[in-house]
Amino acid sequence: MTAGLEYIHHPVQLKPQPLSLVIVHLVFSTKDREPWLTPAIRPRLHAYLAEVARGHGCMAYRVGGVSDHMHLALSLPRTLTQSDLVKELKTTSNHWLEKQDKAFTAFAWQRGYGLFSIGKSQLPALTRYIDDQEDHHRTRTFQDEYRAMLTKYGIAYDEAHVWD
Repeated sequence: MTAGLEYIHHPVQLKPQPLSLVIVHLVFSTKDREPWLTPAIRPRLHAYLAEVARGHGCMAYRVGGVSDHMHLALSLPRTLTQSDLVKELKTTSNHWLEKQDKAFTAFAWQRGYGLFSIGKSQLPALTRYIDDQEDHHRTRTFQDEYRAMLTKYGIAYDEAHVWD
């Protein structure tokens, strides 16, 4: 310091910086698990769902599925609720499918869904699981797979209502 000058410390005002990383495994099926999603439409639907998710602030790590259901590995942004994200994904993809082919005018997603949180260290296993859906479902139905997920995550459910 220079003689005669007094050092005055002004603390820097930092703004809070909310930080978050919530990774989820989202699963939902076609209404009544009807096999609407042909191999021809699936890659474009997967890409579309990833685009919608990214447009809402999500990281779309992987989107995949088979003829009667979808799996998405996503980050959930802190400004969007789970239900709003799922509603947006289902609604926009339903309209998108109708624009692709008039046959989809009767298409609908099931009302329910499963959304399970995972740790970042579990993400590689989840993306492999989503990539292997075709092979996985040669021997296992969606219902069996979904029941196993609910059991794995310790979620109580009513069989009479889980398939809405």
